[in-house]
Amino acid sequence: MIKKTKVALIFGGRSAEHDVSLVSAAAIHGRLDKRAYSVSSIYIGRDGAWKIVDSPRGPESVLKRGRRSSFLPWQSRGTGSFSADIYFPVLHGPYGEDGTIQGLLEMADVPYVGAGVLASAAGMDKAVMKTLFQAEGLPIVRHQVVDEAAWAAGKKAVIDGILAGIPLPCFVKPSNLGSSVGISKVKSPGKLRAALDLAFGYDRRVIVEKGVRGREFECSVLGNDHPRSSLPGEIVPHREFYDYEDKYINGKTTFIVPAGIPKLLVRRIMDLAVRAFKAVDASGMSRVDFLHEESTGRLYVNEINTIPGFTAISMYPRLWEASGLPFSRLLDELIRLGFERHRLKKRRFERDA
Repeated sequence: MIKKTKVALIFGGRSAEHDVSLVSAAAIHGRLDKRAYSVSSIYIGRDGAWKIVDSPRGPESVLKRGRRSSFLPWQSRGTGSFSADIYFPVLHGPYGEDGTIQGLLEMADVPYVGAGVLASAAGMDKAVMKTLFQAEGLPIVRHQVVDEAAWAAGKKAVIDGILAGIPLPCFVKPSNLGSSVGISKVKSPGKLRAALDLAFGYDRRVIVEKGVRGREFECSVLGNDHPRSSLPGEIVPHREFYDYEDKYINGKTTFIVPAGIPKLLVRRIMDLAVRAFKAVDASGMSRVDFLHEESTGRLYVNEINTIPGFTAISMYPRLWEASGLPFSRLLDELIRLGFERHRLKKRRFERDA
């Protein structure tokens, strides 16, 4: 008999994207080949409690009744407590996608799927991300970063500064969040204050970006030192922009996979996606989002997501499917890359010892 690899899914979490994480984890759990993997499920409640559950595929009321676990993987060897061959974080947003869980797993010296601490933190913080993109010469949209202290000290001064540098319409976003939570599209000066107040409810720093009228594309990236990109796909929002309600509630957005665009633009998107991946030193997986301006034809790198969604409508697995890599094989590759990254790190430390 072939020994199964024990994979531990970590999902839920304390962020506003808790519900999205549950759906992503359920999709991954359902697609992992049970002939090759023994799958364990670790649910993190909204209160931060860690619990061992049967699977992520039940209602949250059942998940909350799971067996409590301290989850200290560095104590797991020989103690009879929880252990796995590799850990698969499926946590979106702060306290999971931002380097915090990755730091815990690095401390434990265990293999895990996805980006490391630096890339996860940089990919989560839109302000830092854009600084890294700019340093690598990637095309980004004009933006300003506002911190909470400046906002508290003088709201009128902040608004005046934004209006002087960013044309309307603009987008106001929390710097550290995803799934379009806390984002507003602002068309008139009188709406800026409410949009900033909303965004500051989620983070101490807010990013204000020039609105780009045009098309939205996404591209999936897979790999470690030699990443490759999928064919790009296009998102056609049902609402004014691709917000949380459009993504996860209404479900009326149109996805064109792969995008029906000229080959030159396809190659440009695929190239920039890999460059963005390398700019934050990502590994394993990422989804890179793009804006294509209608009036100028300019292509902008909007952001990178180091733990993209794996829901039924999520573009990351769909783009790889369209590129010839089915969901189950994609998961196999992500797990292989996690082992590879850990093995190379161990080899380097042993050589330097």
